[in-house]
Amino acid sequence: MAVGARSGTEEPEEPAGRGETPQPAASSVHRSRSESQTEPPGSVPLDKPGTSGMSDTLGTAPGEEAGGSMKKAKKPRAFWKELPILIGIALLLALLIKTFLVQAFSIPSDSMQDTLQRGDRVLVDKLTPWFGSKPERGEVVVFHDPGGWLNETPTPEPNPVQKVLSFIGLMPSAEEKDLIKRVIAVGGDTVECHGSGPVKVNGKALKEGSYVFPGATPCGDRAFGPIHVPKGRIWVMGDHRDDSLDSRYHQNLKGNGTVSENEVVGRAFTIAWPINRWATLPVPDTFDQPGINKAMAAAPAALGLAGALPIVMWRRRRLTAGRNPR
Repeated sequence: MAVGARSGTEEPEEPAGRGETPQPAASSVHRSRSESQTEPPGSVPLDKPGTSGMSDTLGTAPGEEAGGSMKKAKKPRAFWKELPILIGIALLLALLIKTFLVQAFSIPSDSMQDTLQRGDRVLVDKLTPWFGSKPERGEVVVFHDPGGWLNETPTPEPNPVQKVLSFIGLMPSAEEKDLIKRVIAVGGDTVECHGSGPVKVNGKALKEGSYVFPGATPCGDRAFGPIHVPKGRIWVMGDHRDDSLDSRYHQNLKGNGTVSENEVVGRAFTIAWPINRWATLPVPDTFDQPGINKAMAAAPAALGLAGALPIVMWRRRRLTAGRNPR
């Protein structure tokens, strides 16, 4: 029999009669010849067995390597095995946040009424002091006992669970001797209060009706001043002037009632709990009145002028010397 090239599109061949040699159709011969002429050398026709683009390895199934070994799918770790890792990461983040960013404190007394009530939880910003931020007038701040302020106040003994939770910042500290008051004057200020008030800072009377406890007088029962606040220290007072052992009552101690800025933990910026007490703790407008910063603003301006004058004179001489012919 003569063997001819066949294409995959030709018509079925009629059975040949006996004694007759079947002949390929002329169109089939012509097509197969043209195809063979146009195929590039070394190419394999697509209709030949074993050339479908699959792997040359016989019996290789999808997902199976050439060597016949199956790729083992990695099973996900059980949740109970990952849980200790997640808890450890959460505790570490909480500790870092408490140490460097924000810490919760509980209000133990009535000294800051009506701004803060006993049992309120406040959030204290501990980040900005790391960037050199200093306490400003009107801010509510938390600070460590400067020494002798809390000698008469008993400190409750926390249980082990409270100790752990307060250490990582998930619960207000019950052991640390911290106080919370409002900054009335800062380093360089002169503060005073006589009779029924008002409190004066650098000679400017403070309008404290928005935060002082209703019915309390600005001086309370302890007039003071004038007191010059040293640099790097602050003068603090509670908003409930009749129920706050603040700077007025510790003038016989080191610092004459003032608190070092290094003792300040941070600024209380919001009441976080209970939810119905949620509120921010902004600086009252009375501390922004014109003239209260006059004494402090004059000194930096004078120093800046004195420092800039030699530079201007030196530059002027250089420009003048460059224009004069030699």
